[in-house]
Amino acid sequence: MIKAEHINKSYGSLQVLNDINLTIGEGEVVSVVGASGAGKTTLLQLLGTLDRPNSGRILYDTQEGAAVDVTRLDEKALAHFRNQHIGFVFQFHNLLPEFTALENVCLPALIAGRSMAQATEEAMPLLRFLNVEARASHKPAQLSGGEQQRFAVARALINHPAVVLADEPSGNLDTHHAEELHDLFFQLRDQYRQTFVIVTHNTTLAQKADRQIMLKDGTIV
Repeated sequence: MIKAEHINKSYGSLQVLNDINLTIGEGEVVSVVGASGAGKTTLLQLLGTLDRPNSGRILYDTQEGAAVDVTRLDEKALAHFRNQHIGFVFQFHNLLPEFTALENVCLPALIAGRSMAQATEEAMPLLRFLNVEARASHKPAQLSGGEQQRFAVARALINHPAVVLADEPSGNLDTHHAEELHDLFFQLRDQYRQTFVIVTHNTTLAQKADRQIMLKDGTIV
Protein backbone atom coordinates (compact mmCIF):
# COMPACT_ATOMS: atom_id res chain seq x y z
CA MET A 1 0.00 0.00 0.00
CA ILE A 2 2.70 2.53 1.05
CA LYS A 3 6.44 2.14 0.63
CA ALA A 4 8.95 4.76 1.75
CA GLU A 5 12.49 4.27 0.46
CA HIS A 6 15.58 6.07 1.82
CA ILE A 7 13.65 9.11 3.02
CA ASN A 8 15.72 12.00 4.33
CA LYS A 9 14.34 15.31 5.56
CA SER A 10 16.13 18.32 7.00
CA TYR A 11 15.21 21.89 7.78
CA GLY A 12 18.34 23.95 7.29
CA SER A 13 21.08 22.31 9.33
CA LEU A 14 18.61 20.25 11.38
CA GLN A 15 18.37 16.64 10.16
CA VAL A 16 14.89 15.42 11.13
CA LEU A 17 14.61 12.09 9.30
CA ASN A 18 17.57 9.92 8.34
CA ASP A 19 17.30 7.16 5.71
CA ILE A 20 13.77 6.01 6.58
CA ASN A 21 12.63 2.76 4.94
CA LEU A 22 9.23 1.29 5.70
CA THR A 23 6.34 -0.58 4.13
CA ILE A 24 2.72 -0.37 5.32
CA GLY A 25 0.26 -2.96 4.07
CA GLU A 26 -3.34 -2.59 2.98
CA GLY A 27 -5.75 -2.70 5.92
CA GLU A 28 -3.04 -2.30 8.56
CA VAL A 29 -3.41 -0.11 11.62
CA VAL A 30 0.11 1.13 12.33
CA SER A 31 1.14 3.36 15.23
CA VAL A 32 4.17 5.65 15.04
CA VAL A 33 5.70 6.25 18.46
CA GLY A 34 8.72 7.92 19.99
CA ALA A 35 9.77 10.87 22.09
CA SER A 36 8.89 14.44 21.19
CA GLY A 37 11.21 15.63 18.44
CA ALA A 38 11.87 12.14 17.09
CA GLY A 39 10.40 13.03 13.68
CA LYS A 40 6.95 11.40 13.96
CA THR A 41 4.87 14.29 12.66
CA THR A 42 7.39 15.04 9.93
CA LEU A 43 7.17 11.44 8.74
CA LEU A 44 3.37 11.62 8.72
CA GLN A 45 3.44 14.87 6.75
CA LEU A 46 5.73 13.31 4.16
CA LEU A 47 3.58 10.19 3.86
CA GLY A 48 0.55 12.46 3.50
CA THR A 49 2.21 14.56 0.76
CA LEU A 50 1.89 17.72 2.88
CA ASP A 51 5.66 18.14 2.59
CA ARG A 52 8.39 16.71 0.38
CA PRO A 53 11.52 14.78 1.41
CA ASN A 54 14.96 16.08 0.51
CA SER A 55 15.72 12.68 -0.99
CA GLY A 56 14.13 9.27 -1.37
CA ARG A 57 10.72 8.33 -2.70
CA ILE A 58 7.25 7.39 -1.44
CA LEU A 59 5.16 4.92 -3.44
CA TYR A 60 1.41 4.36 -3.14
CA ASP A 61 -0.36 1.34 -4.60
CA THR A 62 -3.62 2.93 -5.77
CA GLN A 63 -7.02 1.34 -6.27
CA GLU A 64 -6.41 1.66 -10.01
CA GLY A 65 -3.59 -0.86 -9.61
CA ALA A 66 -0.65 1.40 -10.43
CA ALA A 67 2.16 2.35 -8.07
CA VAL A 68 2.46 6.13 -7.88
CA ASP A 69 5.65 7.87 -6.74
CA VAL A 70 4.09 10.89 -5.05
CA THR A 71 7.47 12.60 -4.67
CA ARG A 72 7.51 13.11 -8.45
CA LEU A 73 4.07 14.72 -8.77
CA ASP A 74 3.72 18.46 -9.34
CA GLU A 75 1.65 20.51 -6.89
CA LYS A 76 -1.62 20.30 -8.85
CA ALA A 77 -1.36 16.54 -9.33
CA LEU A 78 -0.34 16.14 -5.70
CA ALA A 79 -3.38 18.06 -4.44
CA HIS A 80 -5.65 15.88 -6.58
CA PHE A 81 -3.98 12.68 -5.36
CA ARG A 82 -4.27 13.81 -1.74
CA ASN A 83 -7.97 14.61 -2.14
CA GLN A 84 -8.72 11.26 -3.76
CA HIS A 85 -6.55 8.84 -1.79
CA ILE A 86 -5.66 10.23 1.66
CA GLY A 87 -7.73 11.29 4.66
CA PHE A 88 -6.39 13.28 7.61
CA VAL A 89 -7.38 13.40 11.28
CA PHE A 90 -5.54 15.85 13.53
CA GLN A 91 -5.37 16.43 17.28
CA PHE A 92 -7.45 19.57 16.86
CA HIS A 93 -10.45 18.77 14.70
CA ASN A 94 -10.08 21.92 12.53
CA LEU A 95 -13.81 22.12 11.79
CA LEU A 96 -14.73 25.48 10.27
CA PRO A 97 -16.90 27.30 12.84
CA GLU A 98 -19.15 29.09 10.34
CA PHE A 99 -20.38 25.83 8.78
CA THR A 100 -22.55 23.09 10.22
CA ALA A 101 -20.96 19.77 11.11
CA LEU A 102 -22.47 18.20 7.99
CA GLU A 103 -21.16 20.97 5.75
CA ASN A 104 -17.68 20.48 7.23
CA VAL A 105 -17.85 16.76 6.45
CA CYS A 106 -18.93 17.46 2.86
CA LEU A 107 -16.14 19.93 2.02
CA PRO A 108 -13.63 17.39 0.59
CA ALA A 109 -16.39 15.93 -1.62
CA LEU A 110 -17.28 19.41 -2.88
CA ILE A 111 -13.62 20.08 -3.65
CA ALA A 112 -13.60 16.80 -5.60
CA GLY A 113 -16.44 18.16 -7.76
CA ARG A 114 -19.53 16.51 -6.31
CA SER A 115 -22.69 18.49 -5.60
CA MET A 116 -23.87 19.23 -2.07
CA ALA A 117 -26.77 16.82 -2.62
CA GLN A 118 -24.37 14.04 -3.66
CA ALA A 119 -22.00 14.80 -0.81
CA THR A 120 -24.83 14.77 1.73
CA GLU A 121 -26.10 11.45 0.41
CA GLU A 122 -22.62 9.97 0.91
CA ALA A 123 -22.06 11.63 4.28
CA MET A 124 -25.19 10.50 6.08
CA PRO A 125 -24.35 6.75 6.18
CA LEU A 126 -20.95 7.70 7.65
CA LEU A 127 -22.59 9.87 10.29
CA ARG A 128 -24.98 7.03 11.18
CA PHE A 129 -22.03 4.65 11.47
CA LEU A 130 -20.24 7.17 13.70
CA ASN A 131 -23.41 7.72 15.76
CA VAL A 132 -23.54 11.51 15.21
CA GLU A 133 -26.28 11.75 12.57
CA ALA A 134 -28.58 13.61 14.97
CA ARG A 135 -25.97 16.35 15.45
CA ALA A 136 -25.35 17.01 11.75
CA SER A 137 -27.07 20.42 11.66
CA HIS A 138 -25.19 21.77 14.68
CA LYS A 139 -22.25 24.18 14.47
CA PRO A 140 -18.93 22.90 15.88
CA ALA A 141 -19.21 25.10 18.98
CA GLN A 142 -22.40 23.25 19.91
CA LEU A 143 -20.68 19.84 19.89
CA SER A 144 -18.66 18.01 22.53
CA GLY A 145 -14.99 17.30 21.90
CA GLY A 146 -15.74 13.67 21.13
CA GLU A 147 -18.49 14.63 18.67
CA GLN A 148 -16.25 17.14 16.93
CA GLN A 149 -13.57 14.50 16.45
CA ARG A 150 -16.11 12.03 15.04
CA PHE A 151 -17.17 14.61 12.47
CA ALA A 152 -13.49 15.18 11.69
CA VAL A 153 -13.16 11.43 11.09
CA ALA A 154 -16.22 11.51 8.81
CA ARG A 155 -14.64 14.38 6.86
CA ALA A 156 -11.48 12.28 6.46
CA LEU A 157 -13.54 9.38 5.09
CA ILE A 158 -15.99 11.17 2.77
CA ASN A 159 -13.89 10.60 -0.36
CA HIS A 160 -13.32 6.91 0.51
CA PRO A 161 -9.54 7.24 0.89
CA ALA A 162 -7.40 4.14 0.93
CA VAL A 163 -5.22 5.63 3.67
CA VAL A 164 -6.12 7.62 6.79
CA LEU A 165 -3.30 9.47 8.54
CA ALA A 166 -3.89 10.63 12.11
CA ASP A 167 -1.64 12.90 14.18
CA GLU A 168 -2.32 12.60 17.93
CA PRO A 169 -6.04 12.16 17.18
CA SER A 170 -7.03 11.58 20.81
CA GLY A 171 -4.56 14.02 22.36
CA ASN A 172 -7.27 16.61 23.00
CA LEU A 173 -9.87 14.14 24.35
CA ASP A 174 -10.62 12.83 27.83
CA THR A 175 -9.97 9.15 28.58
CA HIS A 176 -13.51 7.98 27.78
CA HIS A 177 -13.73 9.73 24.41
CA ALA A 178 -10.17 8.73 23.57
CA GLU A 179 -11.01 5.05 24.07
CA GLU A 180 -14.13 5.45 21.94
CA LEU A 181 -12.08 7.01 19.14
CA HIS A 182 -9.43 4.29 19.33
CA ASP A 183 -12.07 1.57 19.04
CA LEU A 184 -13.61 3.46 16.14
CA PHE A 185 -10.42 3.27 14.08
CA PHE A 186 -10.45 -0.52 14.26
CA GLN A 187 -14.17 -0.68 13.45
CA LEU A 188 -13.56 1.50 10.40
CA ARG A 189 -10.66 -0.68 9.29
CA ASP A 190 -12.84 -3.77 9.58
CA GLN A 191 -15.80 -2.09 7.84
CA TYR A 192 -14.02 -0.26 5.02
CA ARG A 193 -10.59 -1.99 4.82
CA GLN A 194 -8.73 1.29 5.10
CA THR A 195 -5.13 1.62 6.18
CA PHE A 196 -4.47 3.75 9.28
CA VAL A 197 -1.15 5.33 10.22
CA ILE A 198 -1.43 6.96 13.63
CA VAL A 199 1.14 9.14 15.38
CA THR A 200 0.44 8.88 19.09
CA HIS A 201 1.85 9.24 22.59
CA ASN A 202 -1.07 7.18 23.89
CA THR A 203 0.46 3.84 24.88
CA THR A 204 -2.91 2.05 24.92
CA LEU A 205 -3.63 2.99 21.32
CA ALA A 206 -0.06 2.25 20.23
CA GLN A 207 -0.21 -1.24 21.74
CA LYS A 208 -3.60 -1.99 20.14
CA ALA A 209 -2.19 -1.32 16.66
CA ASP A 210 -1.25 -4.19 14.39
CA ARG A 211 2.32 -2.89 14.39
CA GLN A 212 4.35 -0.16 16.07
CA ILE A 213 7.01 1.90 14.31
CA MET A 214 9.35 3.54 16.81
CA LEU A 215 11.35 6.60 15.84
CA LYS A 216 14.39 7.82 17.70
CA ASP A 217 16.41 10.81 16.52
CA GLY A 218 14.91 10.55 13.05
CA THR A 219 15.66 6.85 12.60
CA ILE A 220 13.45 3.76 12.87
CA VAL A 221 14.62 1.55 15.75
